[in-house]
Amino acid sequence: MFYYELALLKSPLNPLTYQSQNSLDIGSKVLVKLQNRKKLNEAVVIKEVEKPSFRCVNVEELTDEYFDEKMLQVAKFVSQYYVCSLGEALSVYSPFKRGLEKSSEFELFDTKIELSNEQEKAYDFLNEKKQALLFANTGAGKTEIYIKIIEEHLNQNKQAVLLMPEISLTPQMQKRLEKVFENSVAIWHSKITRKKKDEILHKLQIGEIKLIAGARSALFLPYKDLGLIVVDEEHDESYKSDSKPRLNTKDLSIYMAKKFDMQLILGSATVSAGSFAKIPYVRLEKTFYDTSKKYIFDDGESCLTPMILNKISQTIESQNQVIIFLPTRANFKYQICTSCGKSVECPYCSVSMSLHKNDLALKCHYCGYSQQIPDSCPSCGTGIIHNLRVGTAQIEEELKEIFPSKSIKRFDRDEIKTNKQLKTVLNEFNKGEIDILVGTQMLSKGHDYHNVKLAVVLGIDSVLNMNSYKSREKALSLLIQIAGRSGRKGDGEVIIQTKNEEFFDFYLNESNYKEFLETELEFREELYPPYLKLSKVIFAHTNGLKVKEELDKYVRILKSNPNIEVVGFGQCAIFKMANKYRYEIVLRSKNVKAMLEALHSVTSPMATIDMDTIY
Repeated sequence: MFYYELALLKSPLNPLTYQSQNSLDIGSKVLVKLQNRKKLNEAVVIKEVEKPSFRCVNVEELTDEYFDEKMLQVAKFVSQYYVCSLGEALSVYSPFKRGLEKSSEFELFDTKIELSNEQEKAYDFLNEKKQALLFANTGAGKTEIYIKIIEEHLNQNKQAVLLMPEISLTPQMQKRLEKVFENSVAIWHSKITRKKKDEILHKLQIGEIKLIAGARSALFLPYKDLGLIVVDEEHDESYKSDSKPRLNTKDLSIYMAKKFDMQLILGSATVSAGSFAKIPYVRLEKTFYDTSKKYIFDDGESCLTPMILNKISQTIESQNQVIIFLPTRANFKYQICTSCGKSVECPYCSVSMSLHKNDLALKCHYCGYSQQIPDSCPSCGTGIIHNLRVGTAQIEEELKEIFPSKSIKRFDRDEIKTNKQLKTVLNEFNKGEIDILVGTQMLSKGHDYHNVKLAVVLGIDSVLNMNSYKSREKALSLLIQIAGRSGRKGDGEVIIQTKNEEFFDFYLNESNYKEFLETELEFREELYPPYLKLSKVIFAHTNGLKVKEELDKYVRILKSNPNIEVVGFGQCAIFKMANKYRYEIVLRSKNVKAMLEALHSVTSPMATIDMDTIY
């Protein structure tokens, strides 16, 4: 009889010991019984152990799937760093299938891409540094550099993965990659069918597919010989998972590249402050097309002011197209001063406070400080703090009333639910069948709209005034990304509705973004990442009193730890969700080990851990 420790996939339980009459390979996926459940559980063989003193249950079945050594090593790191069970960490992977040996056929690619002198310098820098950051202006041609380096790895019989935020996996990008790499590339995201996924996994393992372009789950496929990881739009927060395990795929890419000696390229026009501070970068500023952008600021009270409507009218009458951007698809609310455009800041944390309407109070989610909603603005002393409300559906409706003969479409997650819908709307827009496209973040992502001459940005102050240390970075990055969609060839205009013209006007020029990052990093020193670790513990339960008691208990425990700082605790911004009451504790520390020890000591079933929280 053999005895093994098994990690139960998707289960929060620690590994359990089972027995088997046959010898099992480490990493094998097996099926086992758990207590009185009829359905068999999937589990992974972690290690062989001595015969224990207690009675063991038999392993029921050995499957044809397995996790290789690299997968096991990364999963162990994930379970330690992101504070989850090994079974939860392993469940992010698509395992290997036995019996699918690599095919020996091997073709060479010739992309025939000619790089400019600037691109050539960036290409050399990325190859020389092995793990580096490509800081490239919108339209400077970073995709060509990616393709050239991918070609290099594929021609050495290695595999490559190109990670992108889900909404950047555009039909345009797919066409571009398929034109170069033909059947050797596959696109991987949440909307492809189970059947298609199985086909991709099969071809990846037998060596027919060499390159995967996909959303964050594409990093966790069965690669036999992965040589290159490219993380495009590396600043994008969707690389951080909001469900367990709450890992950050970009950060994990950096860890894997260093651990397994792979090449890594992080790329963005608006690189994140964290990557800029930690990773060697090369700057690429020269763009392919000569474009001239005119920025117009509008500090109107309502969203669609006469000036904005006039500009929209002029643009569509001259047979050009308009995109209108809002930060969120829902009707969102934000509090802002009608005179100076500032929100009310916490006196202790340099972040905006959040509105808690039920308590008629403003609260800081970093330190718990709260105050009454003031009658007049604390910044300028004269303006009144107002609730503003705006959303994509509302804007679409208003525009349809004002321009009844024009074609107006919405482009957000409520409207675009499938890949087919995404392709249809983009095709219609590119053919000129849609005059105005109203949308959210989806509009900012890598779509090339050659006939767009006007981009209107509404509600950007709500991002700038978010209750987050990253609010300035998020607002500016988003604005630059949206502005990049107007006038891809030739002239373009961007109207920005804001009360904070001074801030945006200076940094909007992409050449000044580097300067912004430098001043932003100075502001964060001693307070926020990347200089120290920030994490969050969220408690949720249907019983409000019980969960409050649990919060208070852990606040006491964590406050007694000298190596970490409890910077804030209290109700979550959304206090009740899915019928559960929610509280949070925000922790800060310069010592990673101390932070992880503290987080691993939180054993409450009500708690969810968010290491390296981004909010």
